[in-house]
Amino acid sequence: MAASAEGPQTRIAYVAIGANLGDARQSVLDAMDALDALPHSRVEARSSLYRSAPVDAGGPDFVNAVVALCTALGPLDLLAELQAIEQRAGRRRPYRNAPRTLDLDLLAMDGLVMDTQRLTLPHPRMMQRAFVLLPLAEIAPRRVGAAELAAVAGQQIERL
Repeated sequence: MAASAEGPQTRIAYVAIGANLGDARQSVLDAMDALDALPHSRVEARSSLYRSAPVDAGGPDFVNAVVALCTALGPLDLLAELQAIEQRAGRRRPYRNAPRTLDLDLLAMDGLVMDTQRLTLPHPRMMQRAFVLLPLAEIAPRRVGAAELAAVAGQQIERL
């Protein structure tokens, strides 16, 4: 989106939301509301909720979604806000891919490319995961091609 005379330049950021501990469905819905309440930000689109089996991990099935967030926050500031929302939801990181009360992943920001120790954009594994691609395709169909969807067709996922 372009800068306006009234405020700073905004971008569309795509955020994946997942949870598989506690009331996962409510955690995902609450996260959508928390994203909409971020400073200088508003949720432009929300996908349906999906249920998916954990990838490279154990534990219960996940509830997943993706939102399009119009934001004036920069990528590192947005990442910090996402991590703060996770912490407020009781997120713990005892080991890699542990079950979680809430997981928020910044997938992409209006074509921005970056690769730092803290953040890589676009998300390096987003095109390998049905639980990201199906909800993303629902709200931003031009961002996901048929070949990418076909590549993840064997992964267990169900629209709720």
